[in-house]
Amino acid sequence: MTGHWLLKRTQVSPERTWTDVCVALAWLTKLYQENPPFEREGGRQAYCSLEDKLEYASDVLPRGVDVTWVHYTPSKNLFALSVVCCPNRFHPDVPCPLPPA
Repeated sequence: MTGHWLLKRTQVSPERTWTDVCVALAWLTKLYQENPPFEREGGRQAYCSLEDKLEYASDVLPRGVDVTWVHYTPSKNLFALSVVCCPNRFHPDVPCPLPPA
């Protein structure tokens, strides 16, 4: 469960703690573009588009729903990103490891 990442206190970083959804979306976009997904033969997409991912994330993050993006890269490496909301909608008793200032 993504909300349990909030328990990993040693992996907290102010550079990866945001109060603005747009900043989180920019981070997701940057890393996605640096690690694009594998495409099937003939250029067919194996995954939904970045635009679809961003539309979904911009809808659910403000409501406290975590977002996880996972795909294989052209080199067949697994790429995974998560933005975990805090307070977490599904784990309200787990405190924020680095509350916003």
